[in-house]
Amino acid sequence: MIRGQGWPAAGPGQAIGLLGGSFDPAHAGHAHVTREALKRFGLDRVWWLVSPGNPLKPEGPAPMAQRIARARAVIGHDPRVTVSDIEARLGTRYTAQTLARLCGAYPGVRFVWLMGADNLAQFDRWQNWRGIMQAVPVGVIARPGSRLTAQGSRAATVYEHHRIPAEASWLLPAMAPPAWCYVNVPMSAISSSAIRARGEWQR
Repeated sequence: MIRGQGWPAAGPGQAIGLLGGSFDPAHAGHAHVTREALKRFGLDRVWWLVSPGNPLKPEGPAPMAQRIARARAVIGHDPRVTVSDIEARLGTRYTAQTLARLCGAYPGVRFVWLMGADNLAQFDRWQNWRGIMQAVPVGVIARPGSRLTAQGSRAATVYEHHRIPAEASWLLPAMAPPAWCYVNVPMSAISSSAIRARGEWQR
């Protein structure tokens, strides 16, 4: 197990949700999705993995320290949520690489990858997306305007028979991958791109 200052703490048997992204910037929508995931998927904690950069976005994000500080301010003092730069520490750029390292470094921890429905809609564009599905269970949370495209996406179709019903969502951390669950929650239309467009966040 990884130990030391700056590394999130987790022990065998714990269910840890992983919410990755550039968080450029973090906002109330991220906090809302996180708290819904904690409740719906029976998670002990959620780690926000603030990435060095999103390989699918051509423009680089704001400096890491700036994004980390904003994320911590947004989530406040919720002891269930850890804001981490672990991908930068690990030197990984892609989710599949990060998951491989985390699963090896935290034996016995039940990781669940969390994503919004907008990401499920384009999940097949991610590097080694099938490897992600085979590595850990995946929890998908509804996002405005993405329900139909997400549930009809290539990833959803390929793994249709590995989907567990929303009413059993709390079982997801205990499921052997591939396993995924889509849940509808009260939605927030806030987005990082909209915040940047309004000039409320400078890179």
